[in-house]
Amino acid sequence: MLSKKINVAIGLSGGVDSSVAAFLLKEQGYNVVAYYMKNWSTDIGKFKCPWKEDHEYALRTADHLKIPIYTLNFEKEYKEKVVDYLFDGYKKGITPNPDIMCNKEIKFKLFLDKVTRIGADFISTGHYARIKKDEKNIYHLLKGKDSNKDQSYFLYTLNQKQLSKIIFPIGEYNKSEIRQIAKRAKLPTAEKPDSQGICFIGEVNISEFLKTQIKPKKGDIITTDGKKIGTHDGVYYYTIGQRKGIGVGGGIPYFVVSKNIEKNQLIVARGSWSEELFYESCEVTDLSWTHKEAKLPLKCNIKTRYRQIDQQCELIKHKNNIRAIFKEKQRAITSGQSAVFYKKDECLGGGIII
Repeated sequence: MLSKKINVAIGLSGGVDSSVAAFLLKEQGYNVVAYYMKNWSTDIGKFKCPWKEDHEYALRTADHLKIPIYTLNFEKEYKEKVVDYLFDGYKKGITPNPDIMCNKEIKFKLFLDKVTRIGADFISTGHYARIKKDEKNIYHLLKGKDSNKDQSYFLYTLNQKQLSKIIFPIGEYNKSEIRQIAKRAKLPTAEKPDSQGICFIGEVNISEFLKTQIKPKKGDIITTDGKKIGTHDGVYYYTIGQRKGIGVGGGIPYFVVSKNIEKNQLIVARGSWSEELFYESCEVTDLSWTHKEAKLPLKCNIKTRYRQIDQQCELIKHKNNIRAIFKEKQRAITSGQSAVFYKKDECLGGGIII
């Protein structure tokens, strides 16, 4: 137990991970105060926003743990920083990652700033990641112990000041262990399924969501050799490597390999291993480093999408950006997504693929 009470503000989302995080913090002797962030409350067509159910679970969990809980309404900021960012990206023909932006702008900026101003020493969330401080007082962002649940990919924008104020209690556990702890602690969320879809918005059909802001516009589906094979409702609704929803059948399936925004054309190729889907390198901009800017050239590992197995690459300077040269060609590199760099288990930083 801690000799001195340290105030920790935990973002209690109503899921099992943040619930167990709160339980572990209390067990470790912290003075825990919970906050539910109400970031989105709008239903999307037939898809219902889960905020009311999540809020109820958060309230029940806080009551069960006998910790105070408050609700913070960040809907305005979430729309401006996350949802508008998502729509703007798709309008440009890229595929942005709203979960990364939510962490950057809401959880570890807005929430962190607000609660530390009113007395919190640290903030905490239910992310599967770890933070280690070395003898030089440098904070290192590490992958979560559970490789299947590791969320360091979504956290690469964290800097030293932020890392010094964050606790990730569940990073040392596997998901199965988290479920067991939840059951032993009789937490209301012990049997609750994991959340799916966009952070705080929930599980939605991305095309339907985009259509609420981006009007359909018929265009041609063109093969890489210039043959028209069908039509689509708008290139904005598709992403590189996509197979589902193209609407062209028969034989070996087609995959999106590029988009011509000006001509509103969707370019496709047959087969998931079509050579048009593979890239030798990618350019990365809007760089962010968890400790200090990398000294280039640098051989390291890279993820160009969540859950991808680490791939070897070399980072080199490219104008004001970085070019990642892959040891082996990589499939479906997508503009707007994040490339995140690693040395073994440590997340060095990352940026946006252009």
